[in-house]
Amino acid sequence: MPFIQIKMAKGRSTAQKQEFVEAITREAVRILQVKPEWVTVVFDEYSRDNWATGGELHSIKFGAGFGKQGTDN
Repeated sequence: MPFIQIKMAKGRSTAQKQEFVEAITREAVRILQVKPEWVTVVFDEYSRDNWATGGELHSIKFGAGFGKQGTDN
C-alpha cells in the first residue's frame, strides 16, 4: 500500500492537483504493480513564509506569486 506524500508550496489549483494525483497513481500502479485503490497521495502545502532555502524565507527571496505561473491562485 504505497503512501505518497507530496510537499510543495501553496498555490496550485484543484485541477492541477487532481491531474498530478492521477499521474502519480497511474505510475505507482504500473511500476509497483499494485491496485489503484491501494495508492494514497497526501499533499502537505506550505506558505512561502514557512519555507526557506539558503537561510532566506521564500516569501522574501522570491517575492509574491513565485512558482504560481499557470495556476488559478
